[in-house]
Amino acid sequence: MSVIYDRVALIGLGLIAGSMAHAMRKAGLAGEIVGHARSDATRRTAREIGLCDRIEDSADRAVAGADLVVLAVPVGAMGDVAATIAPHLKPGATVTDVGSVKQAVIDAVGPHIPNGVHFIPGHPLAGTEHSGPRSGFATLFRNRWWLLTPLPGSDPAAVARLSDLVRAMGAKTDRMEPGHHDLVLAVTSHAPHLIAYTMVGVADHLSRVTDEEVIQYSAAGFRDFTRIAASDPTMWRDVFLHNKEATLDILGRFTEELFVLQRAIRMGDGQQLFDYFSRTRAIRRGIIEAGQDTGAPDFGRGHDDAPRGS
Repeated sequence: MSVIYDRVALIGLGLIAGSMAHAMRKAGLAGEIVGHARSDATRRTAREIGLCDRIEDSADRAVAGADLVVLAVPVGAMGDVAATIAPHLKPGATVTDVGSVKQAVIDAVGPHIPNGVHFIPGHPLAGTEHSGPRSGFATLFRNRWWLLTPLPGSDPAAVARLSDLVRAMGAKTDRMEPGHHDLVLAVTSHAPHLIAYTMVGVADHLSRVTDEEVIQYSAAGFRDFTRIAASDPTMWRDVFLHNKEATLDILGRFTEELFVLQRAIRMGDGQQLFDYFSRTRAIRRGIIEAGQDTGAPDFGRGHDDAPRGS
């Protein structure tokens, strides 16, 4: 593939930015990839593994001359980072982000974007429970959705160029209004993560079950909760604080549904439980048919059938 941006600056060097660096380098999509992270340790690791062509110690030096600037920092830090880099942005450059919340990012970043610079918020729906500069890999975005939430009056050519980059990294693109994005993600991501954190916390605080029993006898459902609950605490703290209304709305609806199921269990209403589980099972089938997950046994986990040595 051909170069789409001559110079890309990645601000924040965790899973998403690291995977972008790998994907862009593998496909030849950027002439130069420059990176910056706030932490000395992160910058040192990024240099050791050659994550970017160049690692800068300051964000303003990293964005100088960049055609595309990617804000890959926690949502709560977006505004401060934007204020820092704003005077150093190249006229005609595009600034995007990878935050899981969109309206709060627009409110925090938008006022700092100079005239002549394109601000196109974005959100790749891809991730793992791992973080840090060593966690990225080139295929993270393959067949995953990358939502763009362009502002009114956005330059169509700039939006199309960013969309080209996203698709060239293997992702599928769609556009969404910021407020609607935040509601949809509260349903599909934010509330499920909070529930996972809560369920693992319940197990941790349940005095009648020991930590050893929780670990040794964890069933598949609980193991999946622990995987989700292992996600970056800073990122998810900021997500909940900056998508507060939508998340609380969905949690309220979740509580109502939970009460319905609780009553069905108490009353021994097996038919209601069966009907409810059948409807939700159909959603799982839809996710698989849409290519958003695998239908392989045991959720596609790898298995080693060879006997373990003593």
